[in-house]
Amino acid sequence: MPSRQPRIVVTRNDHARLSALASAALETHPEMGAALIDGLNRAKVVAPGKIGRGVVTMNSRIKFLDDQTGEKRVVTLVFPGQEDAAAGRISVLSSVGAALIGLEEGESISYVGPDGNEKNITVTKVQYQPESHGRFDT
Repeated sequence: MPSRQPRIVVTRNDHARLSALASAALETHPEMGAALIDGLNRAKVVAPGKIGRGVVTMNSRIKFLDDQTGEKRVVTLVFPGQEDAAAGRISVLSSVGAALIGLEEGESISYVGPDGNEKNITVTKVQYQPESHGRFDT
């Protein structure tokens, strides 16, 4: 079981969509659905216009650090069906995607990767967040 689980912040819109997605995913991707539900259960839910600029929301572009390997990655967090590894678009139903949602710049989290090993990452920058640009419909 991952050791570091910060409280996350999500918009009301993301919480509603992700809760439905996570519940549906329990049948097809039980581990990912459960991981997302766990995060949402820890979440502080806020109005879309009240989310901090440095918080990872859906369709955000995030720079993060793999704390174990030192690898830096830039990804965009998307809904299932919109992912594209070559373009850096990762699904919120991937292990790293479920870990990233709701984190703030500077926060770290532990999660279990697809290989079954515990991973540790730190969000270093939210390069783009739709809500901070007046986009509340994504």
